Amino acid sequence: MRRVSALAIGLVLASAPALAQKRAAGAAATPTVAEAPLRAHLSFLADDMLEGRGTGQRGGELAVRYLETQAAAIGLLPGAGKSYRQSVKMIGTRTLPTSAVSFEVGGKTLAPKLGTEIVFNNASGKSRVRFDAPVLFVGYGISADDENWDDYKGVDVKGKLLIIMVNDPKPTAAEPNRFGGKSLTYPGRWMYKYDEALRRGAAGVLLIHTTESASYPWSVPANGMSKEQFHLAGAGNALQGWLQEDTARALFAAAGQDLDALRAKAEVRGFKAVELNARAKVAVDSAIRPVEQFNVAGIVPGTDPKLKEQAVIYSAHWDHLGIDSGDGKPDHIWNGAVDNASGSAALLAMAQAAVRQPARRTQIFLWPCAEEQGLIGSLAYVREPLWPLAKTAADLNLDSMNFVGLTRDIGVAGAERSSLQASAAKVARAMGLRLAPPMPDLGGAYFRADHFNFAKAGVPAFNVGSAVFSGDGSFEFDHDHGASSAKMVGFKDHYHQVSDEYNPAWDLRGMVQQAQFTLNLGYDVANAASMPTWNKGDPLGRTKR
Repeated sequence: MRRVSALAIGLVLASAPALAQKRAAGAAATPTVAEAPLRAHLSFLADDMLEGRGTGQRGGELAVRYLETQAAAIGLLPGAGKSYRQSVKMIGTRTLPTSAVSFEVGGKTLAPKLGTEIVFNNASGKSRVRFDAPVLFVGYGISADDENWDDYKGVDVKGKLLIIMVNDPKPTAAEPNRFGGKSLTYPGRWMYKYDEALRRGAAGVLLIHTTESASYPWSVPANGMSKEQFHLAGAGNALQGWLQEDTARALFAAAGQDLDALRAKAEVRGFKAVELNARAKVAVDSAIRPVEQFNVAGIVPGTDPKLKEQAVIYSAHWDHLGIDSGDGKPDHIWNGAVDNASGSAALLAMAQAAVRQPARRTQIFLWPCAEEQGLIGSLAYVREPLWPLAKTAADLNLDSMNFVGLTRDIGVAGAERSSLQASAAKVARAMGLRLAPPMPDLGGAYFRADHFNFAKAGVPAFNVGSAVFSGDGSFEFDHDHGASSAKMVGFKDHYHQVSDEYNPAWDLRGMVQQAQFTLNLGYDVANAASMPTWNKGDPLGRTKR
């Protein structure tokens, strides 16, 4: 993976366009985002020609080529040395139908059916995985010092198959704000549970699926894991996946345990992991291939002699779910118009405006890859950043934007964790907008987009006004609020479906408004005397950049 050297950064900073040199540092006005280029980029990126911009697919390669070409045409400087591309090496894994997981328990064998009762893959990079392991129920599988909670306390999980509940412990009357209260916290996310199991040396991990706890039906993990999965190159869990609730209930009953009773015990601090007196026999056969994908990055150098060494990042992932065999269906292209051709197009339109009027700090426009595969591109970026994280002021992310119309408010969920909240409020007032009222983050939206990897790495970051995850009627639309809100809420029926397609009739004024707000906020940060700071006591703020 390519990293920009200090010398290269210096060369980039020294090569600011002549126009930038003529402008006074920290000019007050912010350049204007135009609708025409945004719409043009959106319609192209969501076109069938790009085949859903799938990771490891031809459509993804076309998207990268388009983004880097447009970045050059706009006037962005290359963000990765002399290139706009940052290489991201990963492994593609497809579970083969010869794979099986069975349980020897209570003198009999339970063999869940792949696809309907159990789904899994392996992230180890090995094409053939075989193991026989004891089975251990570890409750929520959470170890969190902030909450005085440790489901792993006093137990060695090495070489064992872990069964884990998704979500996090529910609030109680005595502790109404336990684990974020009604909001989902990061330890409730499946990625955390996979990572923690791997870190502790477990043989594998299966999550118990319920629609309520996962916030989506069984079809989501079942459909997702039926396709090729991607992971950063390097060792991962040899088995990771989901167990359908009724299947889990039968397994626990055969082991002499009551699943609901154990769930209740797992809600109490001090829960001890439970051996199920069962053994898992695992055989995973996988088609493995190395895949190289690319983050795309372009730079608008800053104008201030000192502050230009610091940067503001605007990000939006370019990938979606690609194209599949169709299985007889007339439409098998997952275009991803809202998610996230909208954000990718907006960044291009914002960059086109920004190059005409640089800010005091450097601005980086970043299109990460493989977000739909588990935020892989942004994770690769923070592990080998193109700009030092210690000198990165903020990441402002755009993912699934407003295609309905103008609003009177703007969503900034997650900004309250840092001084970005005050900056966002100031920018909103200047635009005649309000900040959308805070609402419980029931689905853990803050942890589901690329900005979160920046936040974990210590960079103040949030996702600006997501149409998907704020599509609950909380936006105040400027015109015909009831109908507009219904359209926004209705998008949930198209999220991660082939029906997420571009519609020329969309009112993109709201999308332009959202892009303009993000650019205005970026300029406020880029021209400020100091970088944003985390709020005292916020867990993410304890990460050192």
